[in-house]
Order: sequence, then structure tokens, then C-alpha cells
Amino acid sequence: MKIALASDHAGYALKTAVKAYLVDRGIAVEDFGTDSEEKTDYVDFARKAVEALVAGTCTKAILCCGSGLGMSIVANKFPGVYAAVCCDAYMAEMSRLHNNANCLTMGGRILPEDEALLIVETWLKTDFEAGRHQCRLEKIEEIERRNFQS
Repeated sequence: MKIALASDHAGYALKTAVKAYLVDRGIAVEDFGTDSEEKTDYVDFARKAVEALVAGTCTKAILCCGSGLGMSIVANKFPGVYAAVCCDAYMAEMSRLHNNANCLTMGGRILPEDEALLIVETWLKTDFEAGRHQCRLEKIEEIERRNFQS
């Protein structure tokens, strides 16, 4: 497993904590920036990380901005990316268990570090349940095929 990481200035501190958490556990990461709290546009960094997810060079992505919302909007513009904004461990669990989210987004301005790391831990250890949820994902994939046709 290799995780794509990205943030804007508002999510930089949280991304830094998440990166340390993952590296301490032996999980490979690729950091797509930003590298400071200097004002940036979240779109630019989300795009880079999500392109790695779509290309298959990373298996999951974790994106941080002020609220997690902007990053999720960008990520969900890419086919095959299922980004979920998670504000607690329950949302993280459900995003994987029922929705097979492959991209986690979080808000550096709304989550304390310990809660964010619990979210990351829960999200990473939870597998997709499939079963009754699989047909729902297939419906989403059909919408993607229709909307992303060239």
C-alpha cells in the first residue's frame, strides 16, 4: 500500500501529523505538497495526489485542507475516485465499509490531531463490506461511465 498525501496551507499541519503517523507504521507515502503554511490553492495539490491514485501509483489518498470539503470536491471530479470527508471515526468506518472510499479528506481547522489520527487508523483498517453495498457502487460506476465518457 502506498498513500498519496496532499494539503493546502490550512491542512499542512494535519498532513504533517498524518504523514508521521503513517511512516511510523511502515506505510509508504508520497507527499504531493504543500510544504508550508504559506497560502496556496488546494486544487493544485489535490489534483496531483488524485492523479497518482487514478494512475495506480498510489492505492489510497489522504487530503487535508481547512474543512476537508474543497479537497473532496476536487477529488470527486476524477473517475474511480470516491472521496469522503470524515469528521469522526464512525464516518471513516462507514466510508470504507459501505462506500469503499479510496480517498479520505479531513479539515485541519476543525479536527484536533488525536481525532484525525483515529480517523486515519479506522479508515485504513476497515475493509469494504461488499454484499448489499456492491450493487450501489455499480450504480455509481454506471453514472461515472455516462458522465465521464469522452
